[in-house]
Amino acid sequence: MKELPLKSVGQLRDAGLVGPHAGDVEAVARRYAIGITPEMAALIDPADPRDPIALQFVPDIAELDHRPEERADPIGDAAHSPVDGIVHRYPDRVLLKAVHVCPVYCRFCFRREMVGPEGLGMLAGDALDAAIAYIADHAGIWEVILTGGDPLVLSPRRLADIMGRLAAIAHVKIVRLHSRVPAVDPARIDAALIAALQASRKTVYVALHANHPRELTDQAREACARLVDAGIVMVSQTVLLKGVNDDVETLGALMRAFVETRIKPYYLHHPDLAPGTAHFRLSVEEGQALVAALRGTISGLCQPTYVLDIPGGHGKAVIAAPSIAPTDGGHRVEDFRGGLHDYPPV
Repeated sequence: MKELPLKSVGQLRDAGLVGPHAGDVEAVARRYAIGITPEMAALIDPADPRDPIALQFVPDIAELDHRPEERADPIGDAAHSPVDGIVHRYPDRVLLKAVHVCPVYCRFCFRREMVGPEGLGMLAGDALDAAIAYIADHAGIWEVILTGGDPLVLSPRRLADIMGRLAAIAHVKIVRLHSRVPAVDPARIDAALIAALQASRKTVYVALHANHPRELTDQAREACARLVDAGIVMVSQTVLLKGVNDDVETLGALMRAFVETRIKPYYLHHPDLAPGTAHFRLSVEEGQALVAALRGTISGLCQPTYVLDIPGGHGKAVIAAPSIAPTDGGHRVEDFRGGLHDYPPV
């Protein structure tokens, strides 16, 4: 019998992941959803108070420390939502938020006010019809990005229905799904789910969210292989998190693990201004230094794009430190060792 996910403070206590006196954590649980799959729980070392997997999924009293700069909708989805379930921020692509449930609940989630059992639920019925109609009515939409929540928690039947509806929209050429499922619940990536993904008859991408190399277990890599072997392209997304992956060795190992698994590193996100997440955030300058160090440490195949979502809904900005600057006689270029070199004007 498959083990069930941990969804309450009592279950976390029984698993040894929180102490016997967990009153403070109970207060966190009343505000934000808890969810840890057996696969992720098995990776946690209960004896390590700074275990990087536990930091991502086990609630912490620090989550009740809400700062003035934090926002319930930190990247401004609502400002660009013409109908329920759609976010149309960029001209050629939309988010389709099909479900607001996840297999795990990240303690740093930028949609933490919207996801979970008490969140916005699933897009269905008239609301789903209206969202699909919006996509069909806007010929400039080239890509549909299924997100939420985690779209791969949907049953193959529901997922196939959505993909089939997208198949009928000629101007949509790409369907991308953002998910943690291949790592946190790899057995879910089975023939039925893969068939559902193929139902759109479009080019399908799956963006795997993982933040630490330990998340790419043998089972996770096998699940990703099933997707890639079925013709589904995989890219990665990672959030830069204090205490989890904010060092060159960990971040480099994670990016190499992606590439070994046939996943192209895509986005490295600066953490968003979500409520109760200040303990995860590092400065932009610290992030830029890490990304610069990666440039001279690991293969070009392993380099993600370091981005920040501008608060208020203004989109992403690439924030890696520039390695070239203008001078009176051309440009000054910095190499990966910090050496400076002149480059002539063109």
